[in-house]
Amino acid sequence: MDAKFTELVEQLNGLDFKGMYGSDFLHTWDKTTDELKALYIVADALRELRENNVSSKIFDSGLAVSLFRDNSTRTRFSFSKAANLLGLELQDLDEKKSQIAHGETVRETATMISFMADVIGIRDDMYIGKGDAYMAEVSESVQQAYEDGVLDHRPTLIFRSQVSAEDSDHPTQSSADMLYLINEFGGLENLKGKKVAVTWAYSPSYGKPLSCPQSLISLLPRFGMDVTLAHPEGYDLMPEVFERAKSYAAESGTTFKQVNTMAEAFEGADIVIPKSWAPFAAMEKRTNLYAEGDDAGIAALEKELLAQNATHQDWCSTTELMEKTANGQDTIFMHPLPADISGVSCEHGEVNADVFDMHRVGMYKEASYKPYAIAAMMFLQKVADPAATLKALDERNTARWFQA
Repeated sequence: MDAKFTELVEQLNGLDFKGMYGSDFLHTWDKTTDELKALYIVADALRELRENNVSSKIFDSGLAVSLFRDNSTRTRFSFSKAANLLGLELQDLDEKKSQIAHGETVRETATMISFMADVIGIRDDMYIGKGDAYMAEVSESVQQAYEDGVLDHRPTLIFRSQVSAEDSDHPTQSSADMLYLINEFGGLENLKGKKVAVTWAYSPSYGKPLSCPQSLISLLPRFGMDVTLAHPEGYDLMPEVFERAKSYAAESGTTFKQVNTMAEAFEGADIVIPKSWAPFAAMEKRTNLYAEGDDAGIAALEKELLAQNATHQDWCSTTELMEKTANGQDTIFMHPLPADISGVSCEHGEVNADVFDMHRVGMYKEASYKPYAIAAMMFLQKVADPAATLKALDERNTARWFQA
């Protein structure tokens, strides 16, 4: 293999990430800095193998079960690609076609789908607090089934894409974002001191998840980046996540601050990440209304929030705003996609069409890292000696795409 792959594998030797083996992946803040570094290294190593036509299959059989309780494109297909990259077959669980519709419990569902399953990926982001609780119950259920001897192994759970994400963290998206930045700036060490603007942006819909901005403000300060958060009054994030961001910034000697306009956040920024999200307080209220079955209350809340959003249509990424950044139109512009593009997907949105078009390639590259981020999560949780296994895959040198 090339020198880059060799260097990546050698970088694992100085890190302590044994705690990832056999574990689940729920939040980035559950992981140590060394464990996160190992994740980024393994993701890049797996990408190197594939791009050099070397198979990275570590499984000869087995399932990856995908349980998405909300719509998804990028994360759904990224999970599928990650499973395939490592040799697992994918099986989607459609709750409407399962016995869940007939009252099957979470414990029973979790156990039934775990026979011969090595990885279970969940996305549950519909209601504040419910996603984390659901995934914790799945995790406890498979652990109990393993301890009871019902399962001959314990499947790894990956709570991705808004999985607990929309709830509080979006670990697969923020990991993909980090991989994109690491490769754009030529190394993790080069991110220190970079100024990042994480800002709210207008959307004609009201229910965008909080997990994307929350995952960013929690993760970026840990690696020395100066983060500025901007949103209109009333669009607060979860208080505990906000406090966690401040704590990480203090620990790493970097800055985390909040401002009231996009212009302030964009000023001098090396990286800008404008994305709409719903107010935390409103999402709490929506969760309670759903629990009460109050359809009228939900409809009234939606109307109220859409009207509130409409008063902030000026929170949009424009070429004029980009000129305030460190490198003008060449400054890195990120978005988890899909974006609300003014004049294209909607009349008024998060970003003007000219800005989006100028940065489209970069955003697509950003998205391309998600399958490798998820594959690395699987790899580190299922492989006892990642460095040795990566070397063995390289030495085995099985062509991924065989041609005579």
